[in-house]
Amino acid sequence: MSDMFRNARRVLSRLKPVRVPDNPARAFRDLWPGDAQRGARILRGELEVAGTARALGGWDASRGPVRWRAALHGYTWLRDLRMLGTDAARVAARDLAEDWLARGAREALAEAPEVAGARVCAWLGHWDFFAETAEDGFRRALMQRLALDGRNLAAALPEEAAHRGALLALKGTVAVSIALEEEGWLLRALRFLPGELERQFHPDGGHVERSPAVQFLALQDLIEIRNMLTGCSVAVPPQLSTTLERAGQALRLFRHGDGTLALFNATREEPPATVDVVLAQGQARGRAPMLLEETGFHRLASGRTLVIADCGAPPPPRPADPATGLPRGADRLAHAGTLSFEMSVGRDKLIVNCGAVPAADPAWRDAMRATAAHSTLTLADTNSAELREEGLNRRPERVEIERQEASGAQWLEASHDGYRRTHGVVHRRRLYLSESGDDLRGEDMLEPFPGAGVASVVRFHLHPSVTATLQEEEGGVLMRLPGGQGWRLRARGARVVLEDSVSMAGEMRRAQQVVLTAESESESVQWAITRVPSEPG
Repeated sequence: MSDMFRNARRVLSRLKPVRVPDNPARAFRDLWPGDAQRGARILRGELEVAGTARALGGWDASRGPVRWRAALHGYTWLRDLRMLGTDAARVAARDLAEDWLARGAREALAEAPEVAGARVCAWLGHWDFFAETAEDGFRRALMQRLALDGRNLAAALPEEAAHRGALLALKGTVAVSIALEEEGWLLRALRFLPGELERQFHPDGGHVERSPAVQFLALQDLIEIRNMLTGCSVAVPPQLSTTLERAGQALRLFRHGDGTLALFNATREEPPATVDVVLAQGQARGRAPMLLEETGFHRLASGRTLVIADCGAPPPPRPADPATGLPRGADRLAHAGTLSFEMSVGRDKLIVNCGAVPAADPAWRDAMRATAAHSTLTLADTNSAELREEGLNRRPERVEIERQEASGAQWLEASHDGYRRTHGVVHRRRLYLSESGDDLRGEDMLEPFPGAGVASVVRFHLHPSVTATLQEEEGGVLMRLPGGQGWRLRARGARVVLEDSVSMAGEMRRAQQVVLTAESESESVQWAITRVPSEPG
């Protein structure tokens, strides 16, 4: 559907009168816990979005990156103020909403469907906190804006974006249609819901953005839509129930032993307790799947050792919205981390990716998206995909994967062609996890071999809690987990060094990385990570 036709339909929809009640016929209590520390920062005049904090004080395009501003206009930060539970937090929520109505409501970004969808859900989910006992004029202004947003959201369906933003727009339409008792809007949302679910989720339950963080948020969206429909005695479409079950199981694949999510494609650590709440609400039962075939992730597990690997191609691109600057492709958060992996032992992480700051300025955000910020091979200091503001340009287009298991041992062989256009080669990675889980072996190679003069390095970013020591006489690195258990990394066909790294899983923390620089005559780099036997006594 063209933007011109969509805009025309929105203009026509505004000619139809909408009844604006004094209060929502039904408000929905927000299900998810906020962060009191982020709430306290708001009281101090700062909003933190995905690890990036900026000063409040304006709503226009000069305030920062589009992702940060979208979160500002989207109001999900109300749950952080609510978590504080103080009168000062309630007053701050009202003051910010009043200022937004006066100065921010006409910003183009504020009217984007994904932003409006998030906002109406946040307002209705926290109505009793910041609006129910407010003065009449303030509540009336909120209700009028809810009616305007609801009408625009319903008219904009189906949303143009290929990512979770379209699901947010649909969720917002469901919420505001129930709150304002607009049956026509609800019927329209229900008509588009099955198709949107098919567009958003692969048959294996994985979300099309291939991001554990988005998988987590999209599962929340599905739960909220289900609860809103059941709360007003509307039959839940069978496609929603099926997708919800599959999406919950898919999220389990990304969990490490400590309950946090693996750091692929703009993911940061979510508190394990919050992930537990979402999985419980989604009624996701059973063990984690070992692979998401269509989404492209694999899980190797033996003994206490777990390996989670990215073995899929990035999603296809789509141009950004020219009016708002918001990306519309499902690759909007994609990193250049194809064939990277993370490894944990019990509740301790050993090998990780560096994390993400998706709402930061471009230079810092893209440093975390780069191939070198992932535990994989980098060729000639070049990313395996070309990073763009709205997603990716050049990218791996063909990712092949083969998996085998025998007697408890597991093999994974994968390849990607992200370097074919730049260097004429394919990166192939082989992984082997022994039946005991005490031995992870790998091999990284370039086919055809580019020869001397083209430098390739294989990086293993260590979790900040891991201490590492270079053992030059043994040609390896001794790594110790917080509990004292030792693991040794050795390599053949490469020079082994320890370098500084950084973790952006949550708060920025210093870390180390093991760097294997391929020897010029070596056609592959072979490496092994083995558990060091405990000393007796």
